[in-house]
Amino acid sequence: MFHRIVALVIKELLATLRDRRSRLALVIPPIIQLLLFSFTGTQEVKNIGIAIFNPDTGQASAELCRRLEASGNFRYVTFVTSTEAVTDIVDRQKAIACLRFQPDFSERFVTGQDASVQVILDGRRSNAAQIVNGYITTIVQRFAAEQTAPGRVAITDELIQPRNWFNANLEYIWFTVPSLVAIITLLISLNVTSMSVAREREMGTFDQLLVSPLQPIEIMIGKTIPAFLLALAEATLFLLVAVFIFRIPFHGSLPLLYLALVTFITSIVGVGLFISALSATQQQALLGTFTFMVPGMLLSGYASPIENMPQWLQVITYANPLRYMMVIVKGVFLKDMPPEVVWGNTWPMLVIALFTIPVATWCFRARTS
Repeated sequence: MFHRIVALVIKELLATLRDRRSRLALVIPPIIQLLLFSFTGTQEVKNIGIAIFNPDTGQASAELCRRLEASGNFRYVTFVTSTEAVTDIVDRQKAIACLRFQPDFSERFVTGQDASVQVILDGRRSNAAQIVNGYITTIVQRFAAEQTAPGRVAITDELIQPRNWFNANLEYIWFTVPSLVAIITLLISLNVTSMSVAREREMGTFDQLLVSPLQPIEIMIGKTIPAFLLALAEATLFLLVAVFIFRIPFHGSLPLLYLALVTFITSIVGVGLFISALSATQQQALLGTFTFMVPGMLLSGYASPIENMPQWLQVITYANPLRYMMVIVKGVFLKDMPPEVVWGNTWPMLVIALFTIPVATWCFRARTS
């Protein structure tokens, strides 16, 4: 039995690696995805445009405008001269926000009266608009604290001293790249596994496997191991890119990370085998992969925190192995996650693997009997 499985594993690896298109598909697209998503799949709001309508001619409003122009978050600051221009520039999405000063802003500010700045936001881009509003609010509050008018109490910086743990400079790529290591590993392992049996059926070689001395369980094992090895090799490549190209600090334990990766890939291979057993063509397998992949990413906590989801949807995320791997890969990379916490997120993936692989084997046997 062992020799038959080894022979099938070698045959699967050679069939994949000898094909030039397969070799390119295993290396080039994942690397391109990692590089592109690292810079484009960001929720940061930078290099955007705002507009300013300032009918005031005083020093206070002029100084505040200069600070807004000097902010690194805003690439384009456009000055308009009428209320109609404010409406037009926001309506045409030339600016995501527009500040409108009171005509007597500087006078009111110096004399200690209520001096306000109206911020008009483009609600069509609600999340980005709220982040921009936070940028503007921070600049205005800092200006008010430093330019305290007579009779006002200064707001001192000592009242609030923020400290960002594990990512002191709030580098968003430190969050994105470790997450992509898990996401693209999922994509590779799911794609390779789900296509394996369907490809054999389309090429007409699957019947040859069935009449060979191999048992169905041996065929399943022989299909599983190559996909597992290829996915683990891809994950290793992504880790090297993250550490040596993107210079993301790795603070945790490499053996713990690989233990979690092995469990994660095993659980995904089970899902891929299940899809492959149900698919008669590669097109069906691709559709099944897409059906699992998109909800898996959305329910992993990458795009939005799981805590923000409805309660019934949070329950469903417990069946998603990517949810646990996202926690582990970011925790091991950035904060040296303790072994007990790693295991607390690893054993659910092991349970998923122990469920999906037997179910896939049963489906495979049912389809071949």
